[in-house]
Amino acid sequence: MDETGSMVRPYTVTRGRTQPSDRHVVDLLSQVTAVEPDDAAQPELDHARASLLGWIRRGPRPVAELAADADLPLTVVRVLLGDLAEAGLVRIDRPRRVQAAGPQLLREIVERLKQL
Repeated sequence: MDETGSMVRPYTVTRGRTQPSDRHVVDLLSQVTAVEPDDAAQPELDHARASLLGWIRRGPRPVAELAADADLPLTVVRVLLGDLAEAGLVRIDRPRRVQAAGPQLLREIVERLKQL
């Protein structure tokens, strides 16, 4: 909602875009961290982008959590995060891939569970 309490359409917030720029991968589990811009002058942000940045400044969090906290559709959040990354205000880290456990590790886990 905007300052007047009326519903703002996602199309308006994202300026008609449905994807962030190709320079930024914004995966559902990507970790987003606020960063201070290199220069002292911060870019002018509209309400939606400033609000999302406020959530991010509370601590690093995944994209899915930000969408839930901000009560915005995931598509909108991905576009806004791309804009914030372009402005140098956030860092978007790809999710870490966990390697599958091998048979030896699984056997060790089973043995330790049996000991309990």
